[in-house]
Amino acid sequence: MIHNPIFIIIILVAIELLVLSLSRYERTSGWFEILPPVFFIYFIPMLFSTAGLLDTKAPVLSAVTTSILPMALFLLLVTVDLPAIFRLGGRALGMFFIGAFGMISGAALAFAISRRFVGDQFWGGFAALSASWTGGSANMVAVKEALSVPDAVFLPMVVVDTVVPYVWMGLLIAAVRWQPAFDRWNRADRTVLEELRSRSHGVSQDKASLTPIGIIALLACAAAAGFVSQAAARHLPQVKDMFTTYAWTIIVVSCLGLGLSFTPARRLGDHGATRVGYWLLYFVLTAIGGKASLSNLGMSAVLIAAGAVIVTVHALFLLAGARILRAPLFLVAAASQANIGGVASAPVVAAVYEPGLASAGLLLAILGNIVGTYLGIMCGQFCRALT
Repeated sequence: MIHNPIFIIIILVAIELLVLSLSRYERTSGWFEILPPVFFIYFIPMLFSTAGLLDTKAPVLSAVTTSILPMALFLLLVTVDLPAIFRLGGRALGMFFIGAFGMISGAALAFAISRRFVGDQFWGGFAALSASWTGGSANMVAVKEALSVPDAVFLPMVVVDTVVPYVWMGLLIAAVRWQPAFDRWNRADRTVLEELRSRSHGVSQDKASLTPIGIIALLACAAAAGFVSQAAARHLPQVKDMFTTYAWTIIVVSCLGLGLSFTPARRLGDHGATRVGYWLLYFVLTAIGGKASLSNLGMSAVLIAAGAVIVTVHALFLLAGARILRAPLFLVAAASQANIGGVASAPVVAAVYEPGLASAGLLLAILGNIVGTYLGIMCGQFCRALT
């Protein structure tokens, strides 16, 4: 068993680099069509620890999570273009938030139904899952750490987070054939689509080139943001099981990143801040995986069924919202995938429904990255109250 912290870090970095390299290599990229790279980045270290190769109690694993996660969140949020998101208009934003609150309501209902099978300790797991399904992987990890969700609870939720979204995305894409009939039945106002084309024109994902000096500068900025957030969190009031010092750290660093996105600091995105932020996030996931075990994986079947309940409630909320707002099926699908899928898949689903509107799906997914952590913590308190 490996105990040396330096060797542990080397192994975790090697796993991350190997998985990311294989996912981008033409001959091996097909391996990741069913299970995404982020799953293997978490799963492989867990196999190492289950086999006894890594010391699951090594302090360095917790230190990586505590110190690196705030840095990752800062870099992912400081580049957000909030004005562009607001320009999407009230109907698009309304559908997104209707879907998000459907997720929270569905998670609370699913926990209430399944807690007799999985146990009360899974309230934090449902909170982390709701954070992922209103935001993304970064939000899921942030809520996991903010609410101190045990690794034995988090692992089955990662499986649910991998299986259910892919099934749901397939259903959304299949439903495109019913778009004309749905819009006629709903008397949808399709003029909103032309408005979205003009408002989201020119939006793209971060594809900036990276240099060694640029990476060092980004890491320095992120480290400073993390230090300031941790220092501020120590002076904020703590509430047992709700707002710990680390939970405050996550909230403060998220607010700091968003606040600075209105300043010239947002230009950090031109130097690859988003890419470095995801690298740091994946490194955190390898550390969390190194602390996990396969012993509680058997609960995943029950939790996948619970995930289906969450998505069903989410879909009902969106259909009700579409009826009230006379929203076209495009907004239903784009808002849903922006919630449960994220920045990688929301533009794809949006483009399937309306070619040329992929950027609208991207902006809604970015909005999910912004609010997912807060909504996940809120959902956690709802679920905890049920215990």
